Amino acid sequence: MTEGNSVSKTINKSCNTSVGTTQNPLGTAPVGRLLRQFALPSIVAMLVGALYNIVDQIFIGQSIGELGNAATNVAFPLSTICVAISLLLGIGGASAFNLTLGRGDKEKALHYIGNSAVLLFLGGLVLCVITEIFLEPFLVFFGSPQNVLGYGEEYVRITALGFPFFILANGGAHLVRADGSPRYSMICNISGAIINTILDPLFIFGLDMGMTGAALATVTGQAVSGILVFRYLRRFRTGALTLEYLKPKREYAGYAMSLGLAHFFNQIAVMVVQIVMNNSLTYYGALSMYGESVPLACAGIINKVGFMFFSVCIGIAQGMQPIVSFNYGAEKYGRVKKALDLSLIAGSIVCISAFVLFQVFPRQIIAVFGDGTEAYFAFAEKYFRIYLFCTFINNVQPLASNYFTSIGKPGVGIFLSLTRQIIFLLPLIVIFPIFMGIEGIMYAGPIADFIAAMISAVMLKKAVSRMGRAETEEQIKQIKQNREG
Repeated sequence: MTEGNSVSKTINKSCNTSVGTTQNPLGTAPVGRLLRQFALPSIVAMLVGALYNIVDQIFIGQSIGELGNAATNVAFPLSTICVAISLLLGIGGASAFNLTLGRGDKEKALHYIGNSAVLLFLGGLVLCVITEIFLEPFLVFFGSPQNVLGYGEEYVRITALGFPFFILANGGAHLVRADGSPRYSMICNISGAIINTILDPLFIFGLDMGMTGAALATVTGQAVSGILVFRYLRRFRTGALTLEYLKPKREYAGYAMSLGLAHFFNQIAVMVVQIVMNNSLTYYGALSMYGESVPLACAGIINKVGFMFFSVCIGIAQGMQPIVSFNYGAEKYGRVKKALDLSLIAGSIVCISAFVLFQVFPRQIIAVFGDGTEAYFAFAEKYFRIYLFCTFINNVQPLASNYFTSIGKPGVGIFLSLTRQIIFLLPLIVIFPIFMGIEGIMYAGPIADFIAAMISAVMLKKAVSRMGRAETEEQIKQIKQNREG
């Protein structure tokens, strides 16, 4: 349970002796170093969630083919719901914890961690039961054609059993990172992903278990990650999480969830768009030369590949969270701006690299997920290049949304989280295909990306300007106090 890095050790020490901003490294250590240490585990956490689906899809595509790929795409909204709950209580609890700790109230901060951890696991249990009861109508609602439905049921019937562990592992990793143990949170997520990757080919090909094998591999990896998070929470660095802290109370759970709502709604928006898109792809695909299953399978792969790179941007934004929350609470605005600038630069490098990759190598990427007809690859190449054309600016919206949540302004964060998916993309993927057929779905993506990025950039610039003025006023006030002293 020992962290190797010095910052984690110092955070532990400072939290147990004094939560003053003069002793906590979040308020004193170099911002660049802090961002690297906190962003990397967060990036890994986001990538692991995406990798569970990507790895399954690669092996399923190689084993079962197009229908198997379509089935994992139809099942993807349920994974998105899991991530939504994880972020609601994970990011929300971590933000509340760091903001409160930055203000010097350790006792209250621990309540946010305890409440969030318990509700993460309970949320997974509830979702598991609901999914098992209503699985078939869910998959049909998610856009499953009849020839895909059986594969989807076989897969989700098992993966639903892992929802409590999946949600605890993903949400709990944020609580672990906020406590000053970013390396351990990364280990939790990596362990599950490695196990899933090893077991997938063993179960699918070695034991010839097909979709069932992929599902069992996924659940096993998630269970291991969840157990590791549970083990850490029993020995929380900032303080012992006694029964009193674990009792859900509206005061603590409500505030934590309010700070996580922006991330929650963003994921729910992704799910809603995914459902509408699946149904549109099936309907307009049947009217095109491609048929029902080709667009559904291709779009599922491409969206997940795109989300892998988008996850890196989200991970950078989430890694920024404890630094921004603590220093904003401590009124160290210069450090807040530094963290924001570095996060923006790092995200831009990732997005530009992804843009080049998607435009130059679409066929090579899609080929990793199995063979297909020439029509299959033609659709995939076109979809890749058009739908993901504005990838190079996709870091701005999640960064802005996370920033406002981190400084205790969840309303603004929620609005920004809804701009791309709900306010712009959803109506566009409904309207454009009416006039353009299935290609209308492709063009809806970059238009929504561009508008959402521009709105986020404007609001972020205004917020930074206001913070700069507040910093100047504070400096003038301090100079006057020093002169009077």
